[in-house]
Amino acid sequence: MAEKALKSSVFAWEGTDRKGGKVKGELSGVNTALVKAQLRKQGINPTKVRKKGISLLSQGKRIKPMDIALFTRQMATMMGSGVPLLQSFDIIGEGFDNPNMRKLIDEVKQEVAAGNSLANALRKKPQYFDDLYCNLVDAGEQSGALETLLDRVATYKEKTESLKAKIKKAMTYPIAVVIVALIVSAILLIKVVPQFQSVFENFGAELPAFTQMVINLSEVMQAWWFIILIAMFAIGYALKTAHNRSERFRDMVDRGVLRVPIVGDIIYKSAVARYARTLSTTFAAGVPLVEALDSVSGATGNVVFRNAVAKIKQDVSSGTQLNFSMKTTGIFPSMAVQMAAIGEESGSLDNMLDKVANYYEEEVDNAVDNLTTLMEPMIMAVLGVLVGGLIIAMYLPIFQLGSVV
Repeated sequence: MAEKALKSSVFAWEGTDRKGGKVKGELSGVNTALVKAQLRKQGINPTKVRKKGISLLSQGKRIKPMDIALFTRQMATMMGSGVPLLQSFDIIGEGFDNPNMRKLIDEVKQEVAAGNSLANALRKKPQYFDDLYCNLVDAGEQSGALETLLDRVATYKEKTESLKAKIKKAMTYPIAVVIVALIVSAILLIKVVPQFQSVFENFGAELPAFTQMVINLSEVMQAWWFIILIAMFAIGYALKTAHNRSERFRDMVDRGVLRVPIVGDIIYKSAVARYARTLSTTFAAGVPLVEALDSVSGATGNVVFRNAVAKIKQDVSSGTQLNFSMKTTGIFPSMAVQMAAIGEESGSLDNMLDKVANYYEEEVDNAVDNLTTLMEPMIMAVLGVLVGGLIIAMYLPIFQLGSVV
């Protein structure tokens, strides 16, 4: 109970300053009385102090990986500036609008205040801080260079999330366009085509094959559109469930995605970048290479690379050089292998891998931009074929009306 009483909340306050001017703001504190006392120390006479409410929308706002990246960057900045650890939690917590993020930071603070190390406090929140994150923080605490390690972890998280965002952008854009095209086509088939169909019935002539095909498709859509919609949602749900529950299905998808033209190349380069970035960060933190490869295995995000890293770990454990083992897998590009070889020979493996990560992250960025540019004319072509085709099908009988008369 005593620990609960120490938890701070965010209070909204209003008051007057020394000159009598009205001021307002927000402040963290344990209770209203302590917040008022803190304001008076700053020369502010509080007239209203209330605990900040949480709206239903913000209450359900989930914590995103980018929130964790921002928290890590701010912690690194605070520690580098000499701000005490517990005070850093208070300052950072106030900066987040997401109440769930403020709650998470406060819970970690309470663990640290109770005498736990920062790494152990973070390990109690595995859904937000993975093993790699906690191990790097632990290495920083053990070596007395927590601020340096937090800076590296922050850079790692920022780069990783930025890379994920680029991949999502590359995948989302064409999918969104296809969905919009299907919706527009469905509306035309269900609402517009029947209007033309009633006109065609009075022609008394055989309709062109293309027009008749569109009318037949329209009749199917009018009769079964609800069933088709439910079937599409069911298929989508089944695929998502299979992806979440079946490792074999996920592995099949991972292998298949790499074979997709253009998109597969982007996924491949992003996996190489994540491999190099993760290995560089862990190795620079002083983690032995074999142990570092454990963290790298899950960070690549693709079963092909996960299996390759598992083989590399076995080879390195038996004394094989990293670059030679990378080459024998047949997965990694020659540039990454050569940079790893230079790093091992010069004793700067972490720096060389960091350069590899930067290079392939930039490659992914350029590939996504090129894909977006390429998609624009393709999108216009797809929409033109779908919508234009339906319109042409409806007007073909009108064009032939003269010959009928």
